Amino acid sequence: MAKTRRAIQNQTNRTLDRGDLGALLGFAATHSEQSVCRKARAYAGGLPIDIAQAKLDLNGPNAVSETVEDPTVIRFLKCFASPFTLILLALAAISYITNVVLAPSGEQDPTTVIIIAIMVLISGIIDFVQSSRGASAAAALLQMVTATTRVRRRPINFDDFEVSHTETLHDGSVTDGASHANAATDSVPHTDAATDGASHASTGTADTSNTGSSFDKEIPFADVVVGDLVLLASGDMVPADCRVLDAKDLFVNETALTGESEPVEKFPTVVHARRRADGTRYPLSLSECTNLLFAGTTVQSGSATAVVVATGDDTYVGRMSALLRQPATKTSFDVGLASVSKVLVAFMLVMCPIVFIVNGVMKGAWLDALLFSVSVAVGITPQMLPVIVTTCLSRGATQMAKQDVIVKTPSAIQNLGAIDILCTDKTGTITADEVILERHLNVLGEEDEYVLRYAFLNSYFQTGLRNLIDSAIINATGQLTDINNLINSYTKVDEVPFDFERRRMSVVVEDITNNTHMITKGAVEEILSVCTSVNFKTHISPLTNAQRQDILRRVHDLNHEGMRVVAVAQKDNPRPVGEFGVDDEADMTLIGYLAFLDPPKASAAEAIKKLGEKGVCVKVLTGDNEGVAAAVCKKVGITVDALLLGEEVENLSEDALRKRVEQTQLFAKLSPMQKARVVEALRKNSHVVGFMGDGINDAAAMRASDVGISVDTAVDVAKESADIILLQKDLLVLERGVEEGRRTYGNTIKYIKATASSNFGNVLSVMVASILLPFLPMSALQLLLLGLAYTLTCIAIPWDTVDGSFLARPRSWDARSITGFMLWIGPVSSLFDVLTFALMFFVISPAIAGGTWTELAAAGNTTGQALFIAAFQTGWFVESMWTQTFVLHALRTEKLPFIQSRPSAALMILTVAGIAAVSVLPYLPKVSEALGLIGLPISFFGWLLALMLGYLVLISIVKTIYIRRHGSLL
Repeated sequence: MAKTRRAIQNQTNRTLDRGDLGALLGFAATHSEQSVCRKARAYAGGLPIDIAQAKLDLNGPNAVSETVEDPTVIRFLKCFASPFTLILLALAAISYITNVVLAPSGEQDPTTVIIIAIMVLISGIIDFVQSSRGASAAAALLQMVTATTRVRRRPINFDDFEVSHTETLHDGSVTDGASHANAATDSVPHTDAATDGASHASTGTADTSNTGSSFDKEIPFADVVVGDLVLLASGDMVPADCRVLDAKDLFVNETALTGESEPVEKFPTVVHARRRADGTRYPLSLSECTNLLFAGTTVQSGSATAVVVATGDDTYVGRMSALLRQPATKTSFDVGLASVSKVLVAFMLVMCPIVFIVNGVMKGAWLDALLFSVSVAVGITPQMLPVIVTTCLSRGATQMAKQDVIVKTPSAIQNLGAIDILCTDKTGTITADEVILERHLNVLGEEDEYVLRYAFLNSYFQTGLRNLIDSAIINATGQLTDINNLINSYTKVDEVPFDFERRRMSVVVEDITNNTHMITKGAVEEILSVCTSVNFKTHISPLTNAQRQDILRRVHDLNHEGMRVVAVAQKDNPRPVGEFGVDDEADMTLIGYLAFLDPPKASAAEAIKKLGEKGVCVKVLTGDNEGVAAAVCKKVGITVDALLLGEEVENLSEDALRKRVEQTQLFAKLSPMQKARVVEALRKNSHVVGFMGDGINDAAAMRASDVGISVDTAVDVAKESADIILLQKDLLVLERGVEEGRRTYGNTIKYIKATASSNFGNVLSVMVASILLPFLPMSALQLLLLGLAYTLTCIAIPWDTVDGSFLARPRSWDARSITGFMLWIGPVSSLFDVLTFALMFFVISPAIAGGTWTELAAAGNTTGQALFIAAFQTGWFVESMWTQTFVLHALRTEKLPFIQSRPSAALMILTVAGIAAVSVLPYLPKVSEALGLIGLPISFFGWLLALMLGYLVLISIVKTIYIRRHGSLL
């Protein structure tokens, strides 16, 4: 057994390359059954049980690996590792040392430390909750591959098992070499699929139809190994990636992989790889692998014997799972918020040391200067930024839920509003995910109900697998005529079932006059091959080569319009008695043909138009045929000036692809990785990209995009990979979501820009006061309390209204615009702070203290000086709250505040309450004493109103100039 295990390990290293899934399956699809079986070490009667166990021991179970996550404690601590958070923690430490450790006994004040700690804790917890929701996509993949399957095994012990040298699977060549006599190196394990796939034998029950002592055994999916012969029947789930060896009418539902609803027929025949001009092969797409079965798909009908070529993480699903377990791409929101935080932190790190040094030099009290600079640092940092952002996102998620949009990842709301390119799959997104009969034409290309009636009889009376085409024919007939009359006028006599060699099926019916009619429908070429005449409006004439070419030309034109064409033929009284068969499908008369279409959704064109009006360009990325996709694009208003096929995407360099994706609206015949590559190229061109899909083949592209969008009817992996799920598979719903995303971003950026600019103005004011005043313009506690009062009023911002003009185009984070905004608006606020300084220093404070500062200092009146300072600090404390609040209202809109654009009731109430509370604090005896504030005369508020009126006028002028120069305020 040990020898067997070592031998298999050696051959596994040589033959089953784990590095390239495309090459692995590409070899299995494009090489003969004998070659594939040699590579997989399959045996004619099934794997010997000891070799199967050795393979299982060496390669592990047939299961997709789960994500190994950090312990919860580690993940929680990582949420506090951002530079923004670390600097706030450093400030808290400094404040603790200065306000608590070094403070005189009885004067310790931990208020600053507590406030900063609360802000940091809230931010970290929010980040932890969001990240913990993250990636359960791999877990969803695991749910796809459960249960058991039937394999063929042999109870033979090959202790002398030896393996010759063979090339690796990805090499694409076959080296025969001398193989062990018992290995199926030259013979393929064919079985009678009709017998083997008909029913599952009980575990361990011998199957006398097999060679020697082979037996069929039901085993868990996890025990399946490479080289196993798997026996599949209708309803079975495919346990691993397999190559088909025998098949009978095998139809497989690959919806979980491709999102396409139509089952796919599988054959054992070799797929011929296409080659480029230089001789290299094009990578195979899923649709081209008609001889491969993929793990997690389901057999809808028929039966098959297949050899396993890949298990576990090597399967197509396993590779997709590995991709989903990789760290998520940083989205527009992540990058933007990080850049904004860096700007604010950099601003704080530059300005606060300056404040410290200036105050220390000018006042000589270095400890007070340090306390004040720490308070300034905390004050100029938007402490509520994580709370405001999260509240905006949560509110946005609630509103979007009302629009049938479920938000899984809160940051995706802003990303959705920022997208300027939406990449979408075709089927079920811009099409209705159904087949309709678009035209029923006679041989002259004219609409003719006669053709439809015969097609109806064929579809209605056939007893095989009724597909979407049959349903479309029956539905279309019911809309034009009374189908009950047709049904009652004919009696079924016999049928010749469909098969993919003939690509047609026939029914024989008898009418009320006792005449029989064979009606055949199928692929146009196959129908033409059995026709010798054509029906020209009841006039039958021989089918000429010219007519044949004319029919094929019309069919080609219909194909170019994105339609699938089926021909219809008939023959009267094919045989008087006996059983009908394939031989009767001869000397038939062509009646006409039917053109089918997966129609665009009624709302698709309107939604694409609305998205375009909002600055969102829609690009279609599909694995479907380019002709069909182009026809659909034309119907929904997407102009296809250029298209790229998957093979072209594969061959383009990164730079070349980045250029081509800008001019291309349609990408067809794409593999999942090619979809992701297109999305990445668009993002590298500075676009914010959304991707909408519903299959496993879309998961990689959704992962690569800024925001992944799926629908509630999608496969689990697509839903788990998505950030946003639509409860309606409708682009109109998405268009409403885009608008809500922009509203969310608008309210977030209001807070950041208004707060950053007013805080910058406060720092400038502090700098001026530090140079000109003999005392601090505001105490550290007052400054901290002012910042807290302002941020609490901002809690209502997420519920504020947003101007329609702001919602008209994509919006994304730009740290440079925030810096420029601060430099424009901040000095305006500072100017009125300086005017307030002058008012307080020369008018209000002297009136309250009984003299100017110079007079009080000369007289040594320390009580008067203390009163002077208290009055001054109170005046700026109140004025700062007024200016910060007014600037918030002035900057929340490009229009005239309160007149052309009204704030929400919640914001208005909260800001008025904030101003009132701060204005009242100096008149509350105990509170004012604790804060170092005093009551001001009524005349101060008259001066204050005049200052605010001037402030609003000046800020409106500056705002107008800024908009003209930069094109936008926010």
